[in-house]
Amino acid sequence: MNLLFVADPLDSFKIYKDTTFAMMRAAQTRQHTVSVCEPQQISWTRGAPVQADISAITLTGEAPAWYKIESTSRRYLKNFDAIVMRKDPPFDSEYFYATHLLEQAEREGARVFNQARALRDHPEKLAILEFPQFIGPTLVTRAAHDIRLFHAEHKDIILKPLDGMGGMGIFRVKEDGLNLGSIIETLNQDGAQTVMVQKFLPAIEQGDKRVLVIGGKPVPYSLARIPQGGEVRGNLAAGGKGVAQPLSVRDRFIAESLGPILNSRGLLLVGLDVIGDSLTEINVTSPTCFQEIFDQTGFDVAAMFMDALEQALKA
Repeated sequence: MNLLFVADPLDSFKIYKDTTFAMMRAAQTRQHTVSVCEPQQISWTRGAPVQADISAITLTGEAPAWYKIESTSRRYLKNFDAIVMRKDPPFDSEYFYATHLLEQAEREGARVFNQARALRDHPEKLAILEFPQFIGPTLVTRAAHDIRLFHAEHKDIILKPLDGMGGMGIFRVKEDGLNLGSIIETLNQDGAQTVMVQKFLPAIEQGDKRVLVIGGKPVPYSLARIPQGGEVRGNLAAGGKGVAQPLSVRDRFIAESLGPILNSRGLLLVGLDVIGDSLTEINVTSPTCFQEIFDQTGFDVAAMFMDALEQALKA
């Protein structure tokens, strides 16, 4: 197959843990051709298909020069067997515009994973609203008064922006309400920004579990991201420690319940975040943790992804 990865700059990859690198490596192992571009290199002109300035690469696997550019050319996206959208958040206006260009490429015959419309339809914080049976007490609002009422009811809460990533902008407020007003002002910006508020889940001490679902089926291991040094956030980007572990009965139940639904909507790869028994986020833009799970368990997540991708292209 001839694969195109839409991703961040290659020189920004930390290949010892980067999931997109693991995907590329698995593709090259199977003799697939790997090409790359960044979202800003995609364009459309009336009368022509969506195109991009694309580099065909070969992976050497040796940092820092872990890739070699074989050729660079402007190509139509529809001429690739598959396009893997792996641009990291934030899901800002430019990401939004990129999904529209990718959706136009789909209309022209391109196969995009995850599908462009599905990326737009499943914002990572808000996608859980569709599945209230799996989540803890949650509030989404612009109203400072509602946030205060939620805190009065639940005593210990987490507040976070809807467009954050890697644990950015997450605050915990305990029963004493210390700094609640200041935190609301910071996140809510006098009613201009919507905030998600959730009851604090003490099970975070055992980790914020990333449960990967590929082709509608759960990977048998999660990566529990355990907060370190007094942090409330388990995100690896915030210093959390990643510990791979078999899925719990509840983890598997959530994944098997949501997996077929999300896969049917064009989401080949999903990262469910679970704390204790509660679903907290549904990550669809560029879910990670492939290499951490492989390094600790030997389970080849990237190979499972390539199997699912190859199967999806046959459909």
